[in-house]
Amino acid sequence: MILENINSPEDVKKLSREELNLLSGEIREALLHRLSDHGGHFGPNFGMVEATIALHYVFNSPEDKIVFDVSHQSYPHKMLTGRKDAYLYPEKYDDVSGYSEPSESAHDHFVIGHTSTSVSLAGGLAKGRDLKGEKGNVIAVIGDGSLSGGEAFEGLDYAGELGTNFIIVVNDNQMSIAENHGGLYRNLQELRESQGTCPCNFFKAMGLDYLYVDQGNDIGSLISAFQKVKDIDHPVVVHINTLKGKGYRPAEEHKEPWHYCAPFVIETGEPRHKPEGGEDYGTLTADYLLKKMKEDRRVVGITAGTPTVMGFTEDKRQAAGHQFVDVGIAEEHAVALASGIAANGGRPVFGVYSTFIQRAYDQLSQDLCINRNPATLLVFWGSLSAMNDVTHLCFFDIPLISNIPNMIYLAPTCKEEYFAMLEWSLHQNEHPVAIRVPANGVIHANRKIDTDYGQLNRYEVVRKGTKVALLALGSFFPLGESTARILKERAGIEATLINPRYITGTDATLLDALKADHVLVATLEDGVLDGGFGEKIARHYGTSPMKVLNFGARKEFVDRFDVTAFLRDNHLTAEQIAEDILAQL
Repeated sequence: MILENINSPEDVKKLSREELNLLSGEIREALLHRLSDHGGHFGPNFGMVEATIALHYVFNSPEDKIVFDVSHQSYPHKMLTGRKDAYLYPEKYDDVSGYSEPSESAHDHFVIGHTSTSVSLAGGLAKGRDLKGEKGNVIAVIGDGSLSGGEAFEGLDYAGELGTNFIIVVNDNQMSIAENHGGLYRNLQELRESQGTCPCNFFKAMGLDYLYVDQGNDIGSLISAFQKVKDIDHPVVVHINTLKGKGYRPAEEHKEPWHYCAPFVIETGEPRHKPEGGEDYGTLTADYLLKKMKEDRRVVGITAGTPTVMGFTEDKRQAAGHQFVDVGIAEEHAVALASGIAANGGRPVFGVYSTFIQRAYDQLSQDLCINRNPATLLVFWGSLSAMNDVTHLCFFDIPLISNIPNMIYLAPTCKEEYFAMLEWSLHQNEHPVAIRVPANGVIHANRKIDTDYGQLNRYEVVRKGTKVALLALGSFFPLGESTARILKERAGIEATLINPRYITGTDATLLDALKADHVLVATLEDGVLDGGFGEKIARHYGTSPMKVLNFGARKEFVDRFDVTAFLRDNHLTAEQIAEDILAQL
């Protein structure tokens, strides 16, 4: 096996063209077995095998620096830079992350997991090289829809006048996660159809030199192209036409579901672990919005390249027609677009992962909240127990969103409350509203749910008690219920259980009333404590004798953590919370 003897890019350079082609097959075979066992990004990596081999054959990494956008296509790169064992041997699968990671290798230059950043990051490396008077090539690799992100445009605009060695490899596989959207991709199609010769050329318009490679999965064609631009003295785009998922028919034919995969059966492509039946908030949300769209032509769903987060699979996107908009991987534009639609009487609903909404902080503040436009944001997977790659943590949306003036950030505890809040948001005209979609599965209410949330910051007392009050926010409401049971069993304390509902404000009347017969208030939130909900409650009681305990996570970046151990380490089990409360009484 050739791959077993590849310990660095220097070993790649020693191979014949025939051996390079054999190596590409071995890489795909190793990837296929690892991904079928472990899961991970499938289509992006399978489509980039030949390009990655060619890059390392021609350039001299790490002296020549390669920056992968998102870096979800960097598995072949890792295999060629001393980390092949993590793709060959099951016991070593977890030795590497799913993204570029400088702590693993000198061949990785940044921790990257979000999109549209490679041109700017690599542009900075090129500028730093020149400032120090050094030599070497700097290569940015961008694809999978990343060109639609605003930072990619900004980076290309900067690169156009850099006037020095800078190589941008555009991996054009005609896909984002789902299909591509935006006028830019029509020009890419024109360039493909004309073999790069059509007069309309986005990259040349940005001041960049340009080279087209039609056979982007042919190692010989790629080596020839890269050799032409190696050591070039000005910025150039190498536009390569590739096939996402190449080498595995299910991924070639069904590119969207094979962008990322869970463990699967190689022979059939079927998942190894059938998803449990039952409801999920994505499907429920799409079904609800499709019904609303039929009733009201002003309702429009918006996604920034991740339509299935809100349940809009291809068939549902087709059913929604023009009432569903995919802006590409451009969260900033999505928020501003939603604000504009709302300003002109529409009813926009932008569904987004918690980890990606932070990309649009300025638009939330400036374009949406200052203007008080009644757009609705649905924030999915906001939880300590959601994604656990360091680049995709969903811990930080509460501090980020809840401290912007005019924003109403709601935390439903169950399905019925979620849809009651969504229904209210779509019919009110006073506020921008964000809803933190429950991240602990679909739970049904066992109590009457309010339908009007216009009286802001009015908490719900679910069960009245004395001595201890538990303010259990959103997905952590069941944790509050469990803590209350333990307090009753161990100390006979009938705790007051409160559903705060509003992350963005305090119910001063209720909090003051608790002073009469309570000595301790505990807040429970499924996110980081710094800047979070609990601090608002602690601040309210700051000059009073009331004891306040805040339960949430420390402010830190963590990577590939065990959720159970992480929660326990942050004292976020019901037993630990009850013990901490009893220790203060």
